[in-house]
Amino acid sequence: MTAPRDGLGRFPTEQAGWKGFAWLLVQRLFELPRNLRQAFILALDLVAIPLALAGGSWLRSGEASLAVPGTSEIAAAVITVIGSAVIFLRLGLYRAVVRFMGHQAVLAIVKGVSLSTLLLALASLLTGAGLQVSQLVSYGIFMLVFVGGTRLAVRSWYRSAHHPSGQPVAIYGAGSAGRQLLNALRHGYEYSPVVFIDDNPQLQGRVISDVPVASAAALPGLVRRHAITEVFLAMASLGSARRREIIRSLADHPVRVRSIPPIEDLMGGRASIGQTRMVSLDDLLGRDPVPPRPELLGRCITGKTVLVTGAGGSIGSELCRQIIGCAPGTLLLLDNSEYALYEIEKELRLKASDTGVPARIVPLLASVRDEARLQRVLQTFPVHTIYHAAASKHVPLVEQNIVEGVMNNVLGTLNVARAAMRAGVETFVLVSTDKAVRPASTMGATKRIAEMIMQSLAAQEPGTRFVIVRFGNVIGSSGSVIPLFSEQIAQQGPVTVTHPEAERYFMTIPEAAQLLLQAGAMGSGGDVFVLDMGQPIRILDLARRMIHLSGLQVRDEANPAGEIEIRFTGLRPGEKLREELLGNGEITPTDHPMILRAMEAVIPWEELQRAIDTLAAACSAYEPEGISAVFRSLLEGFEPPPPAGDPLGTAAP
Repeated sequence: MTAPRDGLGRFPTEQAGWKGFAWLLVQRLFELPRNLRQAFILALDLVAIPLALAGGSWLRSGEASLAVPGTSEIAAAVITVIGSAVIFLRLGLYRAVVRFMGHQAVLAIVKGVSLSTLLLALASLLTGAGLQVSQLVSYGIFMLVFVGGTRLAVRSWYRSAHHPSGQPVAIYGAGSAGRQLLNALRHGYEYSPVVFIDDNPQLQGRVISDVPVASAAALPGLVRRHAITEVFLAMASLGSARRREIIRSLADHPVRVRSIPPIEDLMGGRASIGQTRMVSLDDLLGRDPVPPRPELLGRCITGKTVLVTGAGGSIGSELCRQIIGCAPGTLLLLDNSEYALYEIEKELRLKASDTGVPARIVPLLASVRDEARLQRVLQTFPVHTIYHAAASKHVPLVEQNIVEGVMNNVLGTLNVARAAMRAGVETFVLVSTDKAVRPASTMGATKRIAEMIMQSLAAQEPGTRFVIVRFGNVIGSSGSVIPLFSEQIAQQGPVTVTHPEAERYFMTIPEAAQLLLQAGAMGSGGDVFVLDMGQPIRILDLARRMIHLSGLQVRDEANPAGEIEIRFTGLRPGEKLREELLGNGEITPTDHPMILRAMEAVIPWEELQRAIDTLAAACSAYEPEGISAVFRSLLEGFEPPPPAGDPLGTAAP
């Protein structure tokens, strides 16, 4: 029966009986200073030598009483004690912590006892003690029991008493990293490793440091049998593709998954094997990164003045982080949110200071709808490159506030583009979205018209090179489904999914920003670049995986005991069942494997300008139907989702 402990895992002195007394002695031994503890254990090992000699003599004689040893036997024992002390110290028997000793410490004990036995044989010859071979063998056996057996007994006793109260966990990977992690976890009281999981058939079925090794196929049964709550992924040198595959398989089970630091951090001393972190959606959904092309990253940035609109947003802020790493001369941060602007400026100044980048960072509180202020900015600073990330992007909100959506996404884009052309900006990169392809929402329609503005202006061959970069959802961006699911799971559900077959493309924010910067350096103007988003992901599968990675189970008809319900709410106005990245135009590859070029139809600027003037007039009059009429004229097949309206205007019939 496990002895009770206090909050620090120590055993109370009041426990009665010989077990309590023994535990008290063991606990006091563990609490001694390290040098005193090592000296005490050494003294015990040396006392074991004459006891082992006496045991060997007793086995040989078979008598209950032992004869008094002669001078030669005493001399041989003294030589063996002194020599064994030197041997044991040199082999490091006292550097290992007894309660965490592993196979290397066991091998050291076997080697030390063997050398001690050889030393006894030599001492017997030198002193004439005349010890028999059977006595030497018995001595070696008794020493293994005294020196090794007692250590193993203390270790097993300690582990059996301390760790059953910790959370039962599994370690995925029974190699060197997994064994080191096992020892690290056993230093604490929070976790109790109950099984290794490994894909190597040669390791399956073995027992490592009292922990069995099982296959991944056995994990569901082990989770139920041992009530495993977490799985530690201990494969630091594993390839990222295989690592992601394992994480995806673990996401099918109701366990939290932790990961040890990357091998380069372990080797560089920046992390230890015991430092773990919860795996993120980036680990689950991300892909193997394609090494960036430095000449593309720096072409529009290094040593130049760069302006980022929407600098405090999800994409804009990541663009700024990567831009500052490319050593711009000046980085202008433009946003209409005071708090977002403050946060990104603070972060970038710290990063620039830490990395030694001498860039000038200028925060600009402004709206892209204020054309006069934009022109003032571009007259004051000789901007070379603009990354236009400012936009209203939340589909349902834009659907309910279509006037603001048009003014931000269409007229705001036109304001920045005009100011850029007047100031002679070299490169203008528009951050676009997959929702601009055959748009079904007001937000998608506004982004497609913004793309058309870029294409039409580029066809006029101005001094500014206009580039469009289109991609899908990014993991963890503000207002996206993943933060919503996380919040709903934290509140114990329900998790709301619009449709069981709804699918979306996902990409990590850093990957999207890096590819966007490279795409912006490509093309001659008017190009529509599409980022390779990989395979679409079913939102229902994403919800299930997020619930499981939180250590919870989905509650449904098949599992009524689950903790989190998934509730279907139906597609919202303007939402598609499946998003698209490519329209009707031709798609051609580029020099970059993750960037494609889309050939879209271009509307002459004069025709487009008339439509935009009508759109601006409808916005000024708060006429949603007038806005929808312009959308229908510009976007073939577009039908605004009902109700098309604005709380400050007249709702459409």
